[in-house]
Amino acid sequence: MSTVLQAKERKEFRKSEVKKLRMNGKIPAVIYGAKVESQPVSINSADLTKTLRLVGRNGIISLDVNGDQHDVILTDYQEDVMKKEIIHADFLAVDKSSKINVNVRLVLVGEAAGVKDGGVLQQPLYEISVTASATNIPQQVEVDISNLKVGETITIADIPSAGAFIINHDDEEVVVSILPPKQEEEINSGEQQEAGPPDNEEGRETKPTGE
Repeated sequence: MSTVLQAKERKEFRKSEVKKLRMNGKIPAVIYGAKVESQPVSINSADLTKTLRLVGRNGIISLDVNGDQHDVILTDYQEDVMKKEIIHADFLAVDKSSKINVNVRLVLVGEAAGVKDGGVLQQPLYEISVTASATNIPQQVEVDISNLKVGETITIADIPSAGAFIINHDDEEVVVSILPPKQEEEINSGEQQEAGPPDNEEGRETKPTGE
């Protein structure tokens, strides 16, 4: 079920007008979509924050523009770094039955067994692109890493979707891995040798800066 958010059509685009909007607790926004002509609007900043808490980052919002309602999702926004407040928003008008591509946050669940054994966790992906109908967009995708051991990896192919969405990545792409504990002493011992190439360079994985 979508949540209604009130919006007003915006006809003034001067910086002074945008500043006035924000001073009055409102922010500029844009509605766009394949079947909707791009439309500038303004919305109440506090109402948007409350709505996102209710429906989630990828939830469907019913945006009411002067009585005309559009089912939308928040696709992008700009944030004031200091105040941590949204200062501009982009909304994509969606058909609930049509499939769309969105980015979804990737969340690791549990403490990996390999980390407990001294391994180093690496997470190359923090978001994944998925294709789903507007009503099936997951708020986040969770990956259980509890049983992940040193030297093991989890790839895109290991993420369950239950047929609700399609992941737009190669199956072999690594989501998270556990590297062996760093052998700092072994690495450093090779740096204490006399000037000139070492007698045996096997196992040296790093190159001097500049090469």
